[in-house]
Amino acid sequence: MKHLRIGGYGPGIVTIDDGKEHGLARVTAPSFLAAHPTLPVLYAAGELERGWLTAFEVTSELTPFDERPSEGHSPCHVAVDPTGTLLAAANYGDGTAVVYHLDERGAFTGEPLVLRNEGSGPHAERQEGPHAHQCVFHDGLLHVSDLGTDEIRRYRPDGTRLEPITLSPGTGPRHFAFAGDRLYVAGELDGTVTLIDGERRTSVPASRQEGANAPSHLQLDGDFVYVANRGPNTVSVLRAGDLSHVAEVPTGGDWPRHFAIDGEHMYVANQYANTVTRFTLRDGVPAPDGVAYEVDSPACVLVM
Repeated sequence: MKHLRIGGYGPGIVTIDDGKEHGLARVTAPSFLAAHPTLPVLYAAGELERGWLTAFEVTSELTPFDERPSEGHSPCHVAVDPTGTLLAAANYGDGTAVVYHLDERGAFTGEPLVLRNEGSGPHAERQEGPHAHQCVFHDGLLHVSDLGTDEIRRYRPDGTRLEPITLSPGTGPRHFAFAGDRLYVAGELDGTVTLIDGERRTSVPASRQEGANAPSHLQLDGDFVYVANRGPNTVSVLRAGDLSHVAEVPTGGDWPRHFAIDGEHMYVANQYANTVTRFTLRDGVPAPDGVAYEVDSPACVLVM
């Protein structure tokens, strides 16, 4: 098994190898992790009021070698572009996104590009202002989901802002994924998954369970869309073509904030249960295989 790197509100970034805790990088509130596409470098976002971004050299352990401010409040996501020359982070607290250039070592270089936003939505408590939630590099552009303003913001590499992709009022877009021109969006506030394919839009409930649901992570894998449901504490499997329901599986813990897929396995971070549970994908459907790792407040799982 490859190394699992797990971030959260616990003591730091935990590395698990062959089912055993292999190391701990003590950092504060690492909410999300991203790997450089070609270098042995890991990036972490520190979800604090004065947010931070740290670069780690990955060997048998994690060694920090560069750090910069996230230029915003409570960064909750970080991503590296496919060329390995840009890093973007989303600050949930004030809606600011930031872009840094990366040098040949994967270190931060130059001045950051700070991308601010304004606006609100109909949900009085959660949409009083902008709340950037995820950054995705796609088709030469940076896309930023904004839970507070019900849109996917779009920018050129130089920071020029383009017309956003708007969602229905009160959707609260959180995580999203592209498949060519098709866009899949998890709505944290209305509990939906939305497929945008040109002029066609399809929205379905992310969970079939009764009660409140706050979907968290969404990921495409082959012909399936997977979405984690906080509240029902399940992972739903939908067909990518039309969002038809395939299955919904309990995660074996409370408040699944994130998951990662690695080949035939899925790893789910149950934040409130302090566990990461492993599943085997059988015809695309996660099946529990009895493996669980104890991790304090896991928020993100990265397989390296």
